[in-house]
Amino acid sequence: MMLHIVLHHPEIPHNAGAAGRLAVATGSRLHLIRPLGFSLDEKHLRRTGLDYWKHVDLQLWNSMDDLRCAADARAHFWLLSTKASRSIWEPELPLRDGDYLVFGAESRGLPESMLKNHAQDALLIPMPGEHARSLNLSTAVAIVLYEALRRLSLPS
Repeated sequence: MMLHIVLHHPEIPHNAGAAGRLAVATGSRLHLIRPLGFSLDEKHLRRTGLDYWKHVDLQLWNSMDDLRCAADARAHFWLLSTKASRSIWEPELPLRDGDYLVFGAESRGLPESMLKNHAQDALLIPMPGEHARSLNLSTAVAIVLYEALRRLSLPS
């Protein structure tokens, strides 16, 4: 089973490092879409990724379009955004092995145009807290990734 974690224009090395650890822990592939807000040699990236970083199945892309062109045509790209109307808890959500979980930059999320053009693929993590606007990127990746793994391991 393989899921893909995509960080679109990530800005904070700690979050990319944590996503890398999650990728190693779950057998997932981590995709980073340039520009990155840090260097892959950044000490914070390595510190957060610990000794796992050398085991990360990492792919770097110049654009989301490049990634989509290289992906298996059957793969689905799920866009995670606080602006989505559909929840990741939706029971009939058709997650599949090989799907891509796409997360936006920490300060601004995914581009509005991407969300508009693929609104049917946009998902949100419910946040019932009255004052919550968003979650930390690596926390959101962990929640969504493990929910996807849980669903994929359920008997059909």
